[in-house]
Amino acid sequence: MSVIVELTIPSEAFELGQILRVEGATQVTLETMVPLGGKPTPFVRISDGARRSFENSVREHESVRDITPVNTHDEETLYALEWEPPDGSLFDRLTDIGAALLDATGTADRWRIELRFPTHDALSTFQEYYIEEDIPVSVEKIYNPTKPDAGPWYGLTPVQRETLTHAVEAGYYSLPRTISTKELAAEFDISDQAATERLRRGISTLVTNTLLTLEDE
Repeated sequence: MSVIVELTIPSEAFELGQILRVEGATQVTLETMVPLGGKPTPFVRISDGARRSFENSVREHESVRDITPVNTHDEETLYALEWEPPDGSLFDRLTDIGAALLDATGTADRWRIELRFPTHDALSTFQEYYIEEDIPVSVEKIYNPTKPDAGPWYGLTPVQRETLTHAVEAGYYSLPRTISTKELAAEFDISDQAATERLRRGISTLVTNTLLTLEDE
């Protein structure tokens, strides 16, 4: 089962943060990592006002071959970065264990990065790596993605969502229970059995589309 991790890391603590240095309130966004010629090519976006100093700074780094403007829109410039990740570096390790970069935004001091790992074992391998290398990573959030076809409410029908939400808010699942099945059913003008079945199906759908995501997803 895949797992998504949101983390923060000081800009100076990993190679892309060192390469893509910005100043002041300028923000740089890593749009994607595209494998071109067998190597991960970052596409980064930055405000156009910081363009000249940014380009000069990036080209000075020993791991960078070139940085090429792709397009400019609304005073922002998108670049393709040609670089060679150092052996054993953070992104080199992420590539080895099959992690996918979903989002990354950096400032002068800190980067926020969202990664998807193919398994929990891969995440554990990454955690062992940054602890051994003494990289100050702060994990903000870890969660499993839902099934892609589950929809905005995790596959629940409007009726199931309404019934489950009201049951929780009314204390149906509290200890002690503050509303009975009969009372809950009466509020929806349905039978006790229909209310129980609606809750059962709703919970089954919710768990299936969140906790029990398929192994190959």
